Amino acid sequence: MSVLNAAQENAVAELLRVSPLADELGRRFGAAGHELHLVGGSVRDALLERLGDDLDFCTDARPEQTLEVVQGWADAIWETGREFGTIGVQKNGLRLEITTFRAEAYDGVTRNPVVEYGDSLLDDLERRDFTINAMAVSLPGHTFTDPYGGLGDLAAQVIRTPAAPSQSFGDDPLRMLRAARFAAKLRFTVDPKVVAAMRDMAADLDRITAERIRDEFTKLLCGADPIAGLRLLVDTGLADRFIPEISGLKLEIDEHAQHKDVYEHTLIVVQNAIRLEGDEGPDFTLRMAALMHDIGKPATKAVGRDGRVSFHHHEVVGARMTKQRMKAMKYPKDVISDVVELVHLHLRFYGYGRGEWTDSAVRRYVTDAGPLLPRLHKLTRSDVTTRNKRKAANLAADYDALEERIARLAEEEDLARVRPDLDGNAIMELLQVPPGPVVGQAWRFLKELRLDRGPLTRDEAEAELYKWARDNGHLPG
Repeated sequence: MSVLNAAQENAVAELLRVSPLADELGRRFGAAGHELHLVGGSVRDALLERLGDDLDFCTDARPEQTLEVVQGWADAIWETGREFGTIGVQKNGLRLEITTFRAEAYDGVTRNPVVEYGDSLLDDLERRDFTINAMAVSLPGHTFTDPYGGLGDLAAQVIRTPAAPSQSFGDDPLRMLRAARFAAKLRFTVDPKVVAAMRDMAADLDRITAERIRDEFTKLLCGADPIAGLRLLVDTGLADRFIPEISGLKLEIDEHAQHKDVYEHTLIVVQNAIRLEGDEGPDFTLRMAALMHDIGKPATKAVGRDGRVSFHHHEVVGARMTKQRMKAMKYPKDVISDVVELVHLHLRFYGYGRGEWTDSAVRRYVTDAGPLLPRLHKLTRSDVTTRNKRKAANLAADYDALEERIARLAEEEDLARVRPDLDGNAIMELLQVPPGPVVGQAWRFLKELRLDRGPLTRDEAEAELYKWARDNGHLPG
């Protein structure tokens, strides 16, 4: 018990960091005849000594009563979650969410929760997803409430449900995905009974909207250990409900026979990409591209006469599949576009080491990648997972050489913004043509010339423009 008592002391000590404000709010609720408790993830994070600036509270006050308590005290108030019993508050730089005790459940048919207000803290904690999120600290009294052993599970680093897993997941099937997400975020183990329920009830995830699944999956992939979460999704069959392409990778052996299957290779690539992220934090676009980069392989598999396996143009097929899958998951268009482009470009580098790339090829590589070039560098390096140390070293050296070459050309030519040597106005003036298709055609011709030959002088660019115009019937011979 001494370890758990120490954990409780740590939680209270961490709570003291925001205690004056939280206790002040608790006294306001008490004066109005209501309870207030710090609850859920905020208590969990306080126990882990990582309490942030977003705090969750629960109360027996109804939303309209909560508004009466916080009006005149809060710096800002928002009511976007009011229909779910939540009032948002900003105070001294902290974001507070205050939710009426709830007893919500799914009716087993619709995709949205039916919200019912509860009457007690214990009822509220029972309906929460996991025991580690079913703890509360009263305000201002700091009484610790833990009816389901969340503190012990936190110490044991295990994820369990307060009620039977089948009941918890029946109430909200998204909790199955949340179990995998917390495994990824906290590096915890999911209780075997919970895993069994996830496997048995995976099809129930179909009742959840694509947007809610997308948001949980994004958080999972951006977790501290997304590999653990991804394995859990695949092993339980949950992945098959919304991103089946990942499970499909287990069917294929890679073309170099270096890995058990393309699935294992993919997980290694995701790990490699995470290591290359740097101090910027989780990069969803890079991680998603790493996860999806080889999903075109099953559809492009071919076995040659010598028995060697190939996956020609799997990057093209994979890019198309990635776009379809991410659209189905309701990701924003700009995010889809970036991930799809990285998948499409991830093989472009291979062949560079044979000395076949001209300066023109390097310019096109940079231009095609555009602002995604830093991510493409990381994705390409992450894709080297061979166990052959000499081969891996040679590929790394080749990519070092390419990056050095890009840097040299960038100093000479402003590769980040490759443009024709003549702009649209100059083209119209020289060819004596109005705005229209001819100007666009000439602009694209000059850009291709710029990529092939590098910067031209004004006289060279004009001479090439006139020659192109004559050859294409836009000038008299």
